[in-house]
Amino acid sequence: MITMTEIARLTGVSQPTVSRVLNGNQAVNPEVRERVMACAKAHGYQPNVMAQSLAGSRTHLIGVILTDISNAFFADLVKYLEQEARKSGFSLILFNTNYELLHEQEYLEVVQRYRVDGLIVVPVQENASKWKTHIHHLNIPTVVITRRAEGLDSVYVDHQEAGAQVGRHLHEEGCESYVFFGNTVDQKYQGFVEILEEQDSAFREKLTIIAIRDSNAVERELQKHFEQHPGRTGIFAYNDRRALQILGILNKMGIEVPGRAGLVGFDNTYMCEYLYPPLSSVSQPNEAMAVKAMELLLHKIQQPEDIHVENWPMRAELIPRESSLFRKK
Repeated sequence: MITMTEIARLTGVSQPTVSRVLNGNQAVNPEVRERVMACAKAHGYQPNVMAQSLAGSRTHLIGVILTDISNAFFADLVKYLEQEARKSGFSLILFNTNYELLHEQEYLEVVQRYRVDGLIVVPVQENASKWKTHIHHLNIPTVVITRRAEGLDSVYVDHQEAGAQVGRHLHEEGCESYVFFGNTVDQKYQGFVEILEEQDSAFREKLTIIAIRDSNAVERELQKHFEQHPGRTGIFAYNDRRALQILGILNKMGIEVPGRAGLVGFDNTYMCEYLYPPLSSVSQPNEAMAVKAMELLLHKIQQPEDIHVENWPMRAELIPRESSLFRKK
């Protein structure tokens, strides 16, 4: 690979001049700049990003830390983030924590070593004080996406309002008892519970919470629920992957969907409309979130003195399909 020194020799200019041209300095004679750039292109010059970062230049790298890249929702989100980054000459480096705090800690240290210009992150625990302290100590422009983190720029869906949409829908579709598949600290759960408590003061007695993921254990919990609650059950899963898992378990148990159980997922991934029955799910504005997150991040990269914190809540929309639309008797 050709070096700046070799480009200087081939073009007959000094190495510092070559460096200024290749680093975008416009205060160079146009004819010299054109000659240097032509030589660099002809010989496939590639800048040493790490060397540039050590010298204080931008790396044009943006770190993206996600919780579960196997979730199709996050794959779509990364696609849109990459599209926006490329428009401004940035590339992404991607990390997957798998909801593990230790992995998240390690990757925050990695992005610091890579000297990324900015960071977009889906945190495992967005309001954990230890995590926030680490983020602030990194001194890297950071935007939180899909979650709201107090004190940090955030672009997110109002999960509490989205959970309320699901609860209202299942109640209107004739459900008499409920299952929430997920973690109770999730804002989706909070909205789901609050709206249903407004509809039924005895709601808590008819609710089963399943936070485990092992299919055999989930089946046992569902079996207990259906034995105790003979009427229609509304089930809300915190994402579409878990909704698909439950759909398979219900099929194995001989529980008819949507007749005996109504099922709603979250993320409205591509598979929803191809399942049988098609899966009701909450749709998030992936592209709009990615565009706004990248816009905020690039602004902070270019204007590091701007310490104003931006919060951008966006609205999710429940997409009802056959899995929750009960056949009325």
